[in-house]
Amino acid sequence: MAPSIPRTRAVAALRMKQIALDNQNRKMRRLRAKLETERRESAVIEKEHESTQVALEASHTTIAGLTEIGLCMSKKIERMKAKKQQARESHMECHHKMQARIIEAGDTIQEQHLVIENLVEEKASLLQTIQGLQEDNGAPAPFDDEWEEEPEEDPEEEGLEEIPIGEGDIVDE
Repeated sequence: MAPSIPRTRAVAALRMKQIALDNQNRKMRRLRAKLETERRESAVIEKEHESTQVALEASHTTIAGLTEIGLCMSKKIERMKAKKQQARESHMECHHKMQARIIEAGDTIQEQHLVIENLVEEKASLLQTIQGLQEDNGAPAPFDDEWEEEPEEDPEEEGLEEIPIGEGDIVDE
């Protein structure tokens, strides 16, 4: 029996080695499958990363554009405020000038009223003097406070003549 034991041991050792190799093969297949799964997941993650990167760059571009638009709007608002202030100042200056002109015109009108009153008084005084002189000389008074109005001429009679109608003229009857 001695000869079968070594052979059995050798067969058992070979069988053990075969089992170990089979286990290693299964483990390698599982690791390869796991590696392939992780590679696919890595590729998906990489694609997601790339699309996220593209979206991030697009959002940065959008933010930069909006910031630029905001700055332009701020500048326009500042210019509009400056124009509004300038218009307000111009309006106030014009208002003050107009007020000064109105006051000046009022003063001029008052002066003219005073001059007219003085002229009326002077006229009355002159008329009294003339009437006094005429009474002293015995002449009729040519001046009384009633003025004779000249008769108005009829505008139809003035410069409107009958124009003869020539041949070929259109006459509306």
